[in-house]
Amino acid sequence: MSKAAPSPLPPGSTIGILGGGQLGRMTALAAANFGYRVHIFCPEAGAPASLVSAATTVAAYDDAAALEAFARAIDVVTFEFENVPAETVERLAAHVPVRPSWRALHLAQDRLREKTFLSELGIAVAPFRRIDSPATLARAVTELGTPAVLKTSRFGYDGKGQIKIEAGADPAEAWRALGVELGILEAYVDFAREISVIVARGMADETASYVPVENRHVRHILDTTVAPAPIAKPLAHRAQAMAGRIADALELIGLVAVEMFETRAGELLVNEIAPRPHNSGHWTIDACHVSQFEQFVRAVAGLPLGSPERHSDAVMKNLIGDDVEEWLKYVAEPAARLHLYGKTEARPGRKMGHVTRLKPRSN
Repeated sequence: MSKAAPSPLPPGSTIGILGGGQLGRMTALAAANFGYRVHIFCPEAGAPASLVSAATTVAAYDDAAALEAFARAIDVVTFEFENVPAETVERLAAHVPVRPSWRALHLAQDRLREKTFLSELGIAVAPFRRIDSPATLARAVTELGTPAVLKTSRFGYDGKGQIKIEAGADPAEAWRALGVELGILEAYVDFAREISVIVARGMADETASYVPVENRHVRHILDTTVAPAPIAKPLAHRAQAMAGRIADALELIGLVAVEMFETRAGELLVNEIAPRPHNSGHWTIDACHVSQFEQFVRAVAGLPLGSPERHSDAVMKNLIGDDVEEWLKYVAEPAARLHLYGKTEARPGRKMGHVTRLKPRSN
């Protein structure tokens, strides 16, 4: 039986967001449509989210006085990325509701915790081993075989913090190159494609899932998302069911993006989870009745979830580095929707915006 949801936040309430990047920016824009104010907390002045938010606290994440003042100024707090120090969230949770919960953030911050949680839930993942020395790495390489991927347990994204280990490689050299005290070795997955599912879960335990999408990477950075993924319906339904199980097990209030590999044998292996809006969901802004960002605001604010149904199929292309210089070309395309993040400097590998091309829905 579903539990009764707490009263939703009324218009005029303030949502605090830890982090000032583009995910916070697009969340703030969605929150404004409901009459909410957004207060950003981040270490950088002029962050993309700050440019569209009512207030910003520029302070280090371990600034106790700034955090206490921030807590007094908001009605609920969430986060737009996982690498917020644990102590920051714990301090805020003593004063204001944190949605999603600390448990979801704690799991997503560490690949070992994440993989262990998924395995205990009965969700298939690539075989993995905990690595804390050259000796444990050498033993794990023997057990899992090569190629394999050595990753940091924390703080890796967009291909950072990982090394592919080929046959004949020196495990000790790979461990020194990674330069951390704790890592994870994962068996290499020969996959047909990467897909992801974004599911929202509200305070009354209700869920709403977007269709699986295919993610295509260039130099380990997401380049293109195709919505929906070109996969069979039974596989799509399995992927959505897996994402829903994860959201329920986390007792999530908010969003979780679940990245999966479709193996060449037609199986699904979960690679990562992210309890926040996700790059692979940007297409929903223009192609769905309710975007992932509006859905995120709805969940965090205690509102009923909206429809995740799409009215269009879509292809989303990230604008990375100098790609943004072609912005005017995208503005001129009738079926294209351009979103720029307000970043002043285009650097290699930096996500400057995205463009979504819409097409009539096929099914």
